[in-house]
Amino acid sequence: MESADFCGEETPLIIENSPIQSRRKHTRDIHILSSAFLLIFLAYGAAQNLETSLNTEDDLGTISLGILYLSFTFFSLVASPVVRALGSKNALLLGTTGYWLFIAANLKPTWYTMVPASLYMGFAASIIWVGQGTYLTSTARSHARDNNLHEGTVIGHFNGEFWGMFACHQFIGNLVSLVMLRDGTGGSTSGTTYLFSVFLISMTLGTILMCFLHKRDGKGEEDPQGSSLSFYASLLSLSKSIITPLFDVRMLLIMPLMAYSGLQQAFVWAVYTKYIVTPTLGVSGVGGAMAVYGAFDAICSLTAGRLTSGVKSITIIVSGGVLLQAIIFLWILLLYSPVSGALGIIYPLIMAALLGIGDGVLNTQLSALLGIFFKNDTEGAFAQLKVWQSASIAVVFFINSYISLQAMLIIMLAAIVLSYGAFVFLSLREKAFPSSSS
Repeated sequence: MESADFCGEETPLIIENSPIQSRRKHTRDIHILSSAFLLIFLAYGAAQNLETSLNTEDDLGTISLGILYLSFTFFSLVASPVVRALGSKNALLLGTTGYWLFIAANLKPTWYTMVPASLYMGFAASIIWVGQGTYLTSTARSHARDNNLHEGTVIGHFNGEFWGMFACHQFIGNLVSLVMLRDGTGGSTSGTTYLFSVFLISMTLGTILMCFLHKRDGKGEEDPQGSSLSFYASLLSLSKSIITPLFDVRMLLIMPLMAYSGLQQAFVWAVYTKYIVTPTLGVSGVGGAMAVYGAFDAICSLTAGRLTSGVKSITIIVSGGVLLQAIIFLWILLLYSPVSGALGIIYPLIMAALLGIGDGVLNTQLSALLGIFFKNDTEGAFAQLKVWQSASIAVVFFINSYISLQAMLIIMLAAIVLSYGAFVFLSLREKAFPSSSS
């Protein structure tokens, strides 16, 4: 008995592996997953950074991104049963189509191409990210079980590799944009067409690479029979996926940090580049600053993942990352003003580096925390993460044009106080009353 996935791969009913083969298979899958996301998101990340400066007519770029993240928020509510029905590998493959269509729409950006592409990409993004979290966590659990390793440590290491590779997309993608548009062709049709064509090739290669992943279910087992739930049965579990986490105190205490992780990402994309980088380095300097951001994000992700072993280590790492970002926000709010000369270049790059470190911390540690706490509903847990992240990002894109930099910084500091306070309470609660999932 065999089953086929979206790539036409047939998986035999019984697969026997030696411990060495099993170990190699798990690490191979993480290498493939990380590399595929790098190829896809180096294109999308760079395109997103250029969106508001390229598609300026009637704020098409900004509104398209706002629609995209609103759609992302809505579809994240239903992503969990969809991923269960498709299986995490097929969800990953289907999710890539939305990113491909969004880049293709930028070859001829109009309201009739960008809005439908943004709406569909919201759906695609929801299932690719829930699928990613589910696939990575199940692979880590299987690896830990087969090799008698500490589960929390393996989840941390695998998340470190993935997010380290993923963060490189900002560095590589922005360098590609910088090189290809270096002659001032950013506003020309030929320059942007060439750039987005290269992005489409990169995304296609990433999608092909995903075809080589092994199929897995959500509990760390291979899924040789393709034994995902029927779509109808999965839809019946929708209300459970949405409502049940709201009755878990741990999820309620993590939600503010999820929302803040989205806020700080949107702050970098929409606020930092507009108010800090552009006045001192110019529009051409955005790519360089974001490359620095991506490089430090990647380094921190790899390092933080290696240091993660459980709730205690996660608490220490998150504390450091949040503190660095709070220092940056206070610096901009109370002390910073644009200056000329070398300091005018150095200051924005220092901010980019520290903001990147904070983002690397939040990405790796939130994923590890959900993998440790919510073993029985991995899809639902990562769906909640994307709901709160994407909702926060959408809010920033929509309000960015209507509030000042100072007001945005006050919002960010208030979000840090609320989210970090809830997280510390969760950590102390788990220390006093350890749950069976930790």
